[in-house]
Amino acid sequence: MLSRPVTLALTALSLTAGFLNPAYAEQAQKSVAITQIVEHPALDAVRKGVKEELIAQGYTIGKNLKWSYESAQGNIATASQIAKKFAGEEPDVIVAIATPSAQTAIAAARHVPVIFSAVTDPLGAKLVKDLAKPAGMVSGVSDLLPIDKHLDLVKKIVPNVKKLGVIFNPGETNSVSTVAQLTKHANSMGIEVVESAATKSSDVLAAARALVGKVEAVYLPTDNTVVSAIESVIKVGAQNKLPIIAGDTDSVVRGAVAAVGFNYYDLGRQTGIMVDKVLKGQKAGELAVEHVQKLELFINIKAAKKMGVTIDQALIDQAKKVITE
Repeated sequence: MLSRPVTLALTALSLTAGFLNPAYAEQAQKSVAITQIVEHPALDAVRKGVKEELIAQGYTIGKNLKWSYESAQGNIATASQIAKKFAGEEPDVIVAIATPSAQTAIAAARHVPVIFSAVTDPLGAKLVKDLAKPAGMVSGVSDLLPIDKHLDLVKKIVPNVKKLGVIFNPGETNSVSTVAQLTKHANSMGIEVVESAATKSSDVLAAARALVGKVEAVYLPTDNTVVSAIESVIKVGAQNKLPIIAGDTDSVVRGAVAAVGFNYYDLGRQTGIMVDKVLKGQKAGELAVEHVQKLELFINIKAAKKMGVTIDQALIDQAKKVITE
């Protein structure tokens, strides 16, 4: 049996080895906490991408990585509670998916690095003051929408569109910013934007019905409230021959006519790379905010027929994915 002095000496040596030997130190468990404003396919794909990128980087959940996840189910107050809980637990990184979760996480966790994802306008949401040099303990990946390309797609599907409906939650900073951009670009093309507000998921159906007879098409931005209840909009579009064009490709799989958008799983993988950098010692505020450049076109032929539009074959040929059934 080892004497107490020898035991203490060996323990001290082990601890010292952990600090001096990088291979040993890398085995220490890191912790990542994910806060997500609501569950829907696009944001879920982001979360999946983050997790799988970290696994690809050599982390194993339950061994050298503690992974925590909570959804606010679309409730800002709940998002704030989750942020405060995570702040108290002091993980190595908080990953905040979507603008409301990012805002609450940054407000609550002032001493914990925050990497946001799927945030349309980080400056407008006051998450950072400079995209190139965020400073502090915050950075992330933006899903700023290519509004000009979205409007070009609307025109290709509904060539004679004069009034374009848009459903959004005016309480979501990213959506307000998107609608402002949409209105500016649409007006320059001679298209009037007609707004319809939905402050919660249960309001989305009424907001969609309010546009019937007033517009020739409806555009759905990547608004978390609306996307979480997109089936209501799809139903109204099919019943009234009103084409629905989306801002994200996952919504096309769920029944929208078409979208030029990002692959949100890839967005998650991109976010995961930033998270890994922070886990390895880089300061979040020293990482420039990143944007997604790769765009994909999704078309839903079945939805187009239900909503009374015919998609040109040349456009179909450009699509990454075509849904026929």
